[in-house]
Amino acid sequence: MKLPYEEFDLSHVRTYPLRSRASKVTLSQFARPHQKGEGVGAFVDGLPRLLAGDDLRAVISSVLAARRGGRAIVWGLGAHVVKTGLSSVLVDLMARGFVSAIATNGAGLIHDFEIALAGSTSEDVDSALGPGTFGMAEETGAELNRAISEGVSRGLGLGQAVAQYLATKQPPHADRSLFASSARLEIPITVHVAIGTDIIHMHPGASGAAIGEGSLRDFRYFASSVARLEGGVYLNCGSAVVLPEVFLKAVALARNAGRSLDGLTTVNLDFLRHYRPQTNVVTRPTAGVGHGYSLTGHHEILIPLLAAALVEGADG
Repeated sequence: MKLPYEEFDLSHVRTYPLRSRASKVTLSQFARPHQKGEGVGAFVDGLPRLLAGDDLRAVISSVLAARRGGRAIVWGLGAHVVKTGLSSVLVDLMARGFVSAIATNGAGLIHDFEIALAGSTSEDVDSALGPGTFGMAEETGAELNRAISEGVSRGLGLGQAVAQYLATKQPPHADRSLFASSARLEIPITVHVAIGTDIIHMHPGASGAAIGEGSLRDFRYFASSVARLEGGVYLNCGSAVVLPEVFLKAVALARNAGRSLDGLTTVNLDFLRHYRPQTNVVTRPTAGVGHGYSLTGHHEILIPLLAAALVEGADG
């Protein structure tokens, strides 16, 4: 069947009054302009009551409620969070009671360790790879591998081993270190390693037995923290693969043991939305029991904004 060039007849189109329509956006949801002298709380309150504006307020409210109620607030931190200069903000949150436990990956450990020792981190891979110097800083490889091997041999997890090493060594910038602060504030910190992904694995002092045993022990510590997340909050910041996978397995263990995760709030915070964080953090663990949120943006902006709102909204 061949069709002709024929204009559609619009003479019988039906319309209705605009005011009679149910609309999804109204003036009551619009942003309120910020006024000079107002604090962060007023800024957040003035965000549009839509989409991410509502999500950010919900996350702030959940974390504040967890802190007031003595519920767990667990942070999963990718290495990029440390590389973007946020350690001081996170250490402050640790001291203020907004952190019950921290999980990170091997790169997060390395960047934190270098900051503690030297006050700097993140080498230029492009310029170092050609000459064969990439990842070959002596202190990073030798001291971290020694701290891991010695601590794990004493029955510690990988994160606890490095935290205690830094607490004993007291490097110049320990006050900016998540691991040193973990030891000082007695907040558990765990490291979840994929063998071969980290520069310290290229050094002769690396022990697969110690790294594997320490990281497995840390997974069990982390699972214990996750099992206490009833009414609490888990924030995955900047990890697209390792920590979302580890978190899902910890949730599975908690459920297998009959532990309740009712009222759980999960948050994925990253500058891109990835499959694993969305499914393994935001969607699956909270299905039927809680709420999951994705906040998309740069860590160096969103995490300080979230922290400022928490500090301002805290009781005492």
